[in-house]
Amino acid sequence: MKPLVLLEMAVETLEAAQAAQRASADRVELCSSLQVGGVTPSAALLNSTRNQLQIPIFVMVRPRAGDFVYCAAEFDEMKASMAAAKHAGSDGFVLGILTPARRVDIPRTRELVSLAKPLPVTFHRAFDEIDDLQRALEDVIQTGATRILTSGGTNTALAGMHTIANLIIAATGRISIVPGAGINPENISQIAATTRAREFHAGLSSLLPYPRTDALAFERAVRELVDKLRSTTG
Repeated sequence: MKPLVLLEMAVETLEAAQAAQRASADRVELCSSLQVGGVTPSAALLNSTRNQLQIPIFVMVRPRAGDFVYCAAEFDEMKASMAAAKHAGSDGFVLGILTPARRVDIPRTRELVSLAKPLPVTFHRAFDEIDDLQRALEDVIQTGATRILTSGGTNTALAGMHTIANLIIAATGRISIVPGAGINPENISQIAATTRAREFHAGLSSLLPYPRTDALAFERAVRELVDKLRSTTG
């Protein structure tokens, strides 16, 4: 039986992905360079992780750190990365493209969503760079994306939880809103109770800064996060 709520963990190594799985996380977002917010992982990392994990793997598609306005060559790189990840067994994608005016780039995002099919797409925290989040919500829905990862336009999901709650109400039945950024065992219960979200995203960088090498410490922290979430929403 599927859990009532899902927890996705951002990871950048096979060891962290395995630790998240052992700690009962429901899904991993696989990235490289999480200290800069995550970029597309290498083919070798995806292949080794896919071979070892039974839980779903969503692959970050971000050609570089920095802003989310991409040139034609970068857009082509994103498409090539998605095709390769799809062939390697990715279960979904995490991406986001903005226009120079800091609006959702609907046509190009829609093209990537189409390329991903039948796999789902999460529009990542590029969403939080947009001034009008309600308008951005409607724009992302137009792209066909399945989820939006957001901190409510603030630095952390805790600070933005009331905005996230309003986005969830506005999005009901059309797209899933996933709170993320700064979520840890100390605040996830409050965020879950306020937002009433059904999926959550965490990397635990506030507890275990990147780059991290202690997989056992990460596993313990993920397990505590899972336990707090289940006790709040179960």
